[in-house]
Amino acid sequence: MTLPTRLAVLIAAATLVTPSFAANPDWSQVGKALGKGGTTQSDGVYRVGLPRTDLKVSLDGVSLKPGFALGGWIAFEPMGNQAMVMGDIVLTQDEVKPVMKKLQEGGIEITALHNHLLRAEPMTLYMHVFGQGDPATLATALHAGLALSKTPMENAASGAAQPQIEFDAAGVDQTIGYTGKANGAVYQFTIPRAEPVEENGMEVPASMGSAIAINFQSTGGAKAAITGDFVLTAKEVNPVIKAMQDNGIEITALHNHMLDEQPRLFFMHFWANDDAQKLAKGLRAALDNVAVKKS
Repeated sequence: MTLPTRLAVLIAAATLVTPSFAANPDWSQVGKALGKGGTTQSDGVYRVGLPRTDLKVSLDGVSLKPGFALGGWIAFEPMGNQAMVMGDIVLTQDEVKPVMKKLQEGGIEITALHNHLLRAEPMTLYMHVFGQGDPATLATALHAGLALSKTPMENAASGAAQPQIEFDAAGVDQTIGYTGKANGAVYQFTIPRAEPVEENGMEVPASMGSAIAINFQSTGGAKAAITGDFVLTAKEVNPVIKAMQDNGIEITALHNHMLDEQPRLFFMHFWANDDAQKLAKGLRAALDNVAVKKS
C-alpha cells in the first residue's frame, strides 16, 4: 500500500469514529481473535506479549531469558473505530517463510526481518509487522500467521520461583539516569525519544516500539548481560556506535523496524556480558548522543 493510499485510509477512518470505542476501546474481541489476551498500557495501546518461552537459546555461554531477548509482542493503537497494529514476532528460521506468507495473505504487511544478536544458538529472527483496519480482523490474520509457528499462546505459569537480580540495580539506575523495572532476573529500561514518532500521520507511542529498550540479565554476582535496541536518527548512529565500542559493547545489528515513520529511524541492537556498572556507564555514554526525554 502506497503512502498516499495509507493516508487516505487514515483520513477515512478518522471520519468514522465510534465514540464509545474511541473513548474506551473494548479489546476483548481482539484478544479472543488473536488467541491470547493483553493489557491496556498507560498510553492507550493494547499490547499482547508473545515471549518464546518454548525456546532454549544461549549466547556466549549465557542462557537467554525470554524477557531478555526473546520477547515478541503485538500492539494495537485505536484509530477512530479502527486500529493500527505493529508487532515484533520472534521466529526460528524454519518458521519465517510460512508465517510471512500467511500474514501477507491476511493483509498484514512485513516491515522488517532480521537478527537481533550474533552467535545465538539456535538462531532466532525477528519479523516486524504492520496493519490497519478493523481490530478483530487484524487479530484474526495475526492469529493465522502465528499458528504456523510454535509461539506459545498460553500465559506462563506463575508458580515457579523467579530468579532474582544480583547486581546493584539502584546503582545502574543512577548511572543510566532512568529507573528500570525488574522482571525476574531481567532488569528493563524503556526510554522514549524526545520528539514524537509518527507512522502515516499517527503517533507511535513508546509501547508500540518507538522507545529505546535496554535489558540487563543477571549472570552472577555484579555481572550482567545486556541487549536491547537504541532508536536513532541518521546523525546519531555513528556517535552511538563509537560510544558503545569505546565501552566494550558489541553492535550486533542496525536496521529499520518501520517503513514510513517520521523522523526516519534506525534501530541498533547490542550485546555485552560484563560488570553491570561498567556496562551502565557505556550505555549512558551512548545515550548522551541521543535526543531522549529527560527522566
